[in-house]
Amino acid sequence: MSGELPSAKQKAAAKAQSIADRSGQGKQKASQLQSEADHAAYPKHGL
Repeated sequence: MSGELPSAKQKAAAKAQSIADRSGQGKQKASQLQSEADHAAYPKHGL
């Protein structure tokens, strides 16, 4: 953990993933959002 706060994209992806996990719907979209948020975080954190 870098100690930085999550971006808005990461927060939205986490929320979508949480809803998908609870409801069983939208898992593919939530996974895609999570992947995009993770990739967007790399330059931000210098990875």
